[in-house]
Order: sequence, then structure tokens, then C-alpha cells
Amino acid sequence: MSDEEERTVPDAEPGAAVPSVVAPGSERTAPAAELTVSGLQRRLAEFAAARDWQQYHTPKNLASALTVEAGELLEIFQWLTPEQAADVMSDERAAHRVRDEVADVLAYLFQLCTVLEVDPLRALAEKIERNESRFPVP
Repeated sequence: MSDEEERTVPDAEPGAAVPSVVAPGSERTAPAAELTVSGLQRRLAEFAAARDWQQYHTPKNLASALTVEAGELLEIFQWLTPEQAADVMSDERAAHRVRDEVADVLAYLFQLCTVLEVDPLRALAEKIERNESRFPVP
């Protein structure tokens, strides 16, 4: 999907309000147009720019932060049995922590992709294709 397609709301009149979407477990609503990779990357860049944080958003720093946040996600599951881990989202407090850490991981990954000019969806699609060739179905 191109950036143009991502930002288009089907059947919307020019200047019409963009529908809002509420993410599960979230109190904030976001316009549907913002719930694209490019829309979220733009919001993250604007957030960092408003605080003059771009100077710290080097590939090394973003990769380090991504690793830290992935570790915090892992920490939630560290001492759980496989059964407890599979059921973690039924506990609202744990589910909230999982969603927060997943968001942190995605935020740093999207920011890293922005800085390195990597299209994350294209990179993933190409990796899946390589894996399908490497690991054919028996």
C-alpha cells in the first residue's frame, strides 16, 4: 500500500472529519488515518522534534532503546509457566503492561526505520519471501 492509499479515507468528502478508532485498552482515540505505519512514524517524529530529541535519535541509540524495551516485554513473561504466559492477557494489569511494552518496542523500531530510511512493511515482506524460499513446506 502506498503512502497515498494509507492516508485516504474511502468515500470521505474533502475536509470531512476522519473517523476515530479506539485501540483496545486505550482511552485515547486516534484518527483512523494516523493508524498507519507512516502516520505513526510522522507522529513520533513530530513528538521528538517538539522536544528537540532528534539529536539523540541516532541509529545506535534507537537500536539500544529498542533492545531495552524488548527486554522489558520479556520481563513480563520471565518466570511464567507456558500456561501462565498464554493466559497473560486475561489479567488486566498484565495486559496493560504488555500493550505498553509492545508500543514501546514498535515506537523505537518505527523511529529506527525512519532514521535509516527502511520501509518496515517492505523489509518484513521481503524477509518472509526469503524465509519461504529457505524453508519450503515439506
